[in-house]
Amino acid sequence: MKIAEMLAATSQVDSIDEALRKSDGSNSSPRLQHLELANALQGDVLWKPGKSLWMCIMTMAAVIGGPIYFTFDAFALFLATSALTLCLGHSLGVHRGLIHRSFQCPRWLERLFVYFGVIVGMAGPFGMIRQHEIRDWAQREPSCHSYLSHAAPLLTDLWRQLNCELRLTHPPKLVLERSVSNDWFYLFLERTWMAQQIPWAILFYAIGGMPWLTWGIAVRVVVSVSAHWIVVHIAHNRGERSWHLGGAGVQGYNVPSLGLISMGEAWHNNHHAFPASARIGLYEGEIDPGWHVLKGLEALGLVWNLKTPETLPPRHNLIKIAPEQRKT
Repeated sequence: MKIAEMLAATSQVDSIDEALRKSDGSNSSPRLQHLELANALQGDVLWKPGKSLWMCIMTMAAVIGGPIYFTFDAFALFLATSALTLCLGHSLGVHRGLIHRSFQCPRWLERLFVYFGVIVGMAGPFGMIRQHEIRDWAQREPSCHSYLSHAAPLLTDLWRQLNCELRLTHPPKLVLERSVSNDWFYLFLERTWMAQQIPWAILFYAIGGMPWLTWGIAVRVVVSVSAHWIVVHIAHNRGERSWHLGGAGVQGYNVPSLGLISMGEAWHNNHHAFPASARIGLYEGEIDPGWHVLKGLEALGLVWNLKTPETLPPRHNLIKIAPEQRKT
């Protein structure tokens, strides 16, 4: 590569982080390139051995060991660690923070929250960014692969999402900003995301024996990953809508019954309407624990520049749905 091309490429990569900070999320992510050549419909779903083996081992340990080693203190540990990792980790650290940059915080806090997100047990930080960015882009296209739209039957989608990967024939190119791709901590987490359960497994076993090990690791990982899939599957197939996104082949739906346990992520129609918003539960009765945590942290001066629909520019293809037409 010529020096001029190298400098241009470096400048482009360095500009991604700033573009993400300013983005309202209404267009394709600045991390995605060569979209004019990309196709969201053509591709093959292939079995991914490492991912599948990970989930099978955890599932077997949870299904067999869960009933055998059930104790109330182990169950309390499961509830506490699930809430911590799903709220601070997946919802705030990875989704609203690292992916959408819907708020700002000190670097140490960002890393801590992303670490909790990795502890959920789905993937490393780069893997989660890639999965989300490709899916969001594809769902804005007029049509996309059923793997990305979650349009396959329930059990088929369950198997594919937890055991397989989609290899698009013509995917967009994903380029991460230097502040993420060159971060030593994120690189470490990406390479060791499965092994990050080991220190906690040792600690839990030392304190509570097999009950804490089983419920604090295996049951928590299986329930958290499966619950994430359930929320995502339902929220792309049925529920209520306050907004319609013109031109998008896939619409998001709000699922009120899952609002609390999803830490606010189940208000998915709101999220499709305002992807960069740090607040996902927008209206009265839409419980959003993640937003309340962010407001508490804001009061402490630990987060700032929280994006909300009021601070984002209007979207030309966003249509408000009348209240009497919202149920689908």
